[in-house]
Parts: sequence; structure tokens; C-alpha cells
Amino acid sequence: MKHWSIKKKVWIALSGVIVTVTLGAIFLIYFLYDALYVEKQKELLLTEGESLAESYLEYGVEESFFTRLHWTEQNKAIHVFFSDDPMQLGSGVPFEPFSEENMITFDERQLLLEGETVVMVRSHPLFQQDILGVAIPLFQGEQLSGAILLSMPLADVYEPFMEIRVMLFVVLAFILVIIIVLGNRIVNDVVNPLLSMKKISTFLADGDFSKRMNVERRDELGQLAQSFNILSTSLEKVEENRREFLANVSHELRTPLSYMKGYAEAMEEGMIDSKKGLAIIQKESNRLERLVNDLLDLAQLEGDSYPLRCEPIVFSQVVNDVLDSFEVVATQKNIRIVQRIDEETIIYGDSDRLEQAIRNLLDNAIRYSAPHTEITITLTRKNGWSELLITDYGIGIPTNDLSAVKQRFYRVNKARTRNAGGTGLGLAIVTEIIKKHEGEFELSSEVGKGTTAIIKIRTIESKKKD
Repeated sequence: MKHWSIKKKVWIALSGVIVTVTLGAIFLIYFLYDALYVEKQKELLLTEGESLAESYLEYGVEESFFTRLHWTEQNKAIHVFFSDDPMQLGSGVPFEPFSEENMITFDERQLLLEGETVVMVRSHPLFQQDILGVAIPLFQGEQLSGAILLSMPLADVYEPFMEIRVMLFVVLAFILVIIIVLGNRIVNDVVNPLLSMKKISTFLADGDFSKRMNVERRDELGQLAQSFNILSTSLEKVEENRREFLANVSHELRTPLSYMKGYAEAMEEGMIDSKKGLAIIQKESNRLERLVNDLLDLAQLEGDSYPLRCEPIVFSQVVNDVLDSFEVVATQKNIRIVQRIDEETIIYGDSDRLEQAIRNLLDNAIRYSAPHTEITITLTRKNGWSELLITDYGIGIPTNDLSAVKQRFYRVNKARTRNAGGTGLGLAIVTEIIKKHEGEFELSSEVGKGTTAIIKIRTIESKKKD
């Protein structure tokens, strides 16, 4: 059963409910009839018979007794027969003159002789209906002197109950209709959407992330379907990024390898000077090493389990260390670095990773700045946050590309890639490092006027308050 479909289980459950309700209704009908109504009529006949027996003992065969018999027959809708001849009890009463069959059988007459009341159900031979009857023995001394027989057609007993049975069957039919309607509703509203989700999940498992569910409802299943669509969209985006990443990695790895292989072959064939060839091979191998290291760093940073070695650090010291390492490069390009640094800014973070982020930003600033310009480094504290701004006055970034440049291998001008020497991973690494520090990283730029990179990290005093 555990391998049955949900639709089959729903219909089996509903069928079980239908069978249970039906059996319950049938049981209720016959219980009310047999245990309550029919028994009530038997009690009525017994009560009236005993009352008439008491009247017989009190008045004997007098007019008052027969008046009481007549009154009972008229007012209680009971057929009453009195016999003071014990031998007549086997003569077919109370069906005479319709039948010669005996009303009282030999065994029942023996019970009367022993003083016991007899309750019987007989089939009327002429009208083909059942008769409910009660025989009350009458004694004078210890001798059976007669009997009173009270009877009524069972049809009279059934008739009042027919309305109840009809009503119960109508209610039962109404319940069954409701169950069937609800069953169809459950199948349409619950089972079918789940089956659609199952079908889409099969496509997802096969790598097809383009399928979507049609969401026309706002209940829990609608929210689940919406979540399914979000999942499909996310997986489709992940797959797209994966393919793009593989294509970019393949291209980035293939390019330096092709250069290295080409110059090695040219040197071997004597087509190029060995010193020049080795220099180019060394340059491309350094580039390949940087690319591999950046890929490894990014892969580690994007993992949720990557640990940061966080401790209280003087943020200005990290910035100054990076500036010292770039002093020669900036001087060679005749770029002046202007510093406005708050020396007392203390944060809680990983100094190595923060230095890596600042290094990537400053490297970009120098690379894309023209000679004889300047780069401004500003570090301040504002409202519990330390804010680092690295501003250059270089070529700038188009507004449409600002959000995309943080993605892996994204470049605004691919024609400048090899001359600039970047791997296309620097800003993606900066984004992940600042995210790990629960900080903010933003870029603002204008083409031809320069770019400002902004890093915001909470100060240690602000974190202690939390």
C-alpha cells in the first residue's frame, strides 16, 4: 500500500468513509426499528393484555370487562380477542373466518397452560402480511379458563418508521454526494498539484530547469507551487552560471596555456629568442597561478563552512600595509595616493582576508587609472560603522554594468582583458569577503570620471552592544 499513488489512497480512504457511513446508517435504521420501535409495540401489547387480565380477574365475564375490551380495541388500534374456552385456543384465532390455521401452536398452548405469556409473529395467510401478537393466559384457581389475544399487523408498526427510514436514506444519499464532491475537490485541489510537482521534480532531476507550475491559488499548496517555481528558477540560474563559469574557466585557462605552448614551440624551432620567450612564458605562468589561486579562494569563500580567523584589529593598519606594498607600482605609473585615514578605527575581522579585499580594489584602481592622476583613500567612522572609500579618476564603469562586475569573470570591455592582466575574479572575491564579515560592499562610478569602491564594516564597539 505504501507504493500506491496519492490519488488511489484518497479514493480508497473516501470509499472507506462511504462504506462506513452506509453500514452505520443501515445499522442505525434497524437498531431503531428492532431495538426501539418494534420492542415498544410489544411492550404496548403486553401492557394492555396484562391490564385486561386484571380487569377479567376483577369483574369476571361481565359487561364491564367487555366494555374494557371494546375500548382497548377502539382507542389503541389493537385487535383484541377473548376466549373463555381453553379448547378454542387452537382453533385458528384471531384469523377466523379467514383461515383454518391455528393462531396458537401446540407448544405455545403448553406455555399458556404453564401460566406464561406468549409473544408471537405470524404470517397472515390471506393478506400476506405479518401479524405481531401477544397471548395472555387467564386462570381460575389453577385451571386455564381462557386467554386474551392482542394483535396488530406489523405493517402498522412499519408505517410510522418508513418516514424515518426514507429521511435517513435521503440524508445518507446527501452525505455520499458531499463525499464524492469533496473527493473530486481534494483530487483536483490537492492531488493533481502534487502530481504536477512530482512531474516537474522529474524534469529537475533530469537537468531540465525550464518547467514551471501554473499558480492560480494563494493557499499553502499555492505557496508550495510558488516555492517550486522559485526553486526551478534558482536551479536554472545556477545551471546557467555553472555553464558560464565552465566556459570562462576553460577560456581563462586555455589562453595562458596556449601562449606558453606556442612560445615553447617557437623557441624550440628557433623562431624566437629564448630570453624573450622565457619571459613571456613566465608571465603567462604567473597569470595562470593567480587565476588558480583566485579560483581556490573564491571556492572557499563561497562555502558556508569556510572559517574566518576573526580578532580585534586596527583597520587603519591593514589599509596602510596594503598601501605600502603598492607604493612602487603607483610611483611607476606616476599615480599619487592621497590618504585620509582615521587611525583609531578598530573592527573585528580577519586581517588577511580584509587585506586581500583592499589589495584587489587598489589593484583595480591603479590598473584602470591614467598616469599622472591620483587615488584617494578615505577611512572614517559613522554611526557604529567603519567606512573605507577607494576613489580613482580612471575610465569608470557604465551604470548598466555596475551590479554585474561583481560576478565571476565579468568584464566591461573584454578587448582590454589581456592588456590589463586581471583574472576577472577580484571583485567577486571582495564581495564574498565582505559578506563573510557581515559588511557591505558597494560601487559607484561614472564613465570617464572614475570609480569609488565602498566597504562598510561594523566597529568593535558596535558589535559589543549586540
